[in-house]
Amino acid sequence: MCPVTMTRAAVAVLAAAPALLERVMPKITSRLYAPEFRSWTDKSGITIGMGMTEKQGGTDVRANTTRAEPAGEGYLITGHKWFMSAPMSDAFLVLAQAAAGLTCFFMPRFTPDGHVNALRLQRLKDKLGNRSNASSEVEFAAAFAWRVGEEGRGVRTIIEMVQLTRLDCAIASAGLIRMALAQAVHHARHRLVFKRELIDQPLMRTVLADLALECEGAVAAMMRLCRSYDLAAADPLEGARARLLTPVIKYWICKSAPSLIYEAMECLGGNGYVEEGILARLYREAPVNAIWEGSGNVVCLDVLRALSHEGDTARAVLAQLVKEAGALPGCAEAVAFVQHALSATEEAHARAGVERLALLAAVAALQGSTPEVAPTFARYRLAAPFARLYGAAELTQAEAAGLLERALPVA
Repeated sequence: MCPVTMTRAAVAVLAAAPALLERVMPKITSRLYAPEFRSWTDKSGITIGMGMTEKQGGTDVRANTTRAEPAGEGYLITGHKWFMSAPMSDAFLVLAQAAAGLTCFFMPRFTPDGHVNALRLQRLKDKLGNRSNASSEVEFAAAFAWRVGEEGRGVRTIIEMVQLTRLDCAIASAGLIRMALAQAVHHARHRLVFKRELIDQPLMRTVLADLALECEGAVAAMMRLCRSYDLAAADPLEGARARLLTPVIKYWICKSAPSLIYEAMECLGGNGYVEEGILARLYREAPVNAIWEGSGNVVCLDVLRALSHEGDTARAVLAQLVKEAGALPGCAEAVAFVQHALSATEEAHARAGVERLALLAAVAALQGSTPEVAPTFARYRLAAPFARLYGAAELTQAEAAGLLERALPVA
């Protein structure tokens, strides 16, 4: 999903360069991708990659040393990127130091006069997973690019893309969770163990229902967040909700995915650990979304910054969540915990506060979409202590049956 994610998110960045966006937009929205290696101006559809991080800076992009010098209608970029996503793309959004500071640029694979641009791909990254999508190291040898936004405002310009790609990280991880759960439930329904279907074994049934409960919360929280993006232009509170909760939801769902997929893999036993099935690949894919576009500590610090800069707005969002969640188990305690953990000047409790805020957002989302599941989720996630393992929730038979039927309806 990486190339499609970045291409979609690039629209928010290119809004800072309206004339360029007008030219690029028909290529981005086209449903016909042209894989040929030629200028984006001659193609029916394109994808856009991104290059921000450098080996000496990593997340601290202000430490970037890649430089940009004005040249005619654009700039010449010289330097390197330690990670450049989707190097097969037709153009890239990159950060480089211009005279006024770190600036965002649109770098095409071909220069305006039709020559191959001076992007020197050094090597592909040998990643743990995500092997169907390339990532690379690259050197820019006076590569041509157009400026996007004002000089010195590169971080502010490209952060619009980061926000949207974080949303897609949450969407993708929720999808991985959903797929893993479906695989586990399907296997358990068709596997006979000691003359009984595996799903009827009490321990297995409890584990699967617990996984289904986590999936319900993740999908509901993600979908409600997407709705905030849809409504943001017309509703300032929804826009604030999208800004505040995107790193929160991204943090929780993306960190939940690897452990849940591992547990789903274990439900299949040895069959889940071989490459003939899908779970091994899902398990390898899962960690990247928690790392991409801000690892856990980075997004938690972003939440703290958002709360300090938009305190009144953040409190309004929290009040909206409380109203939507109602008086379900753990809600009042969660609000008090979040307010304490995220209002402190120290960072030590930021992760706990962000996680509890995500769970509160999930309860609120479930109340609006699946009210029959919301009380169960609140009781076993929001009101339950941390450090919980899957299969430890004391679900009733009715709760377990309902969750499993929702996870994968019986044909």
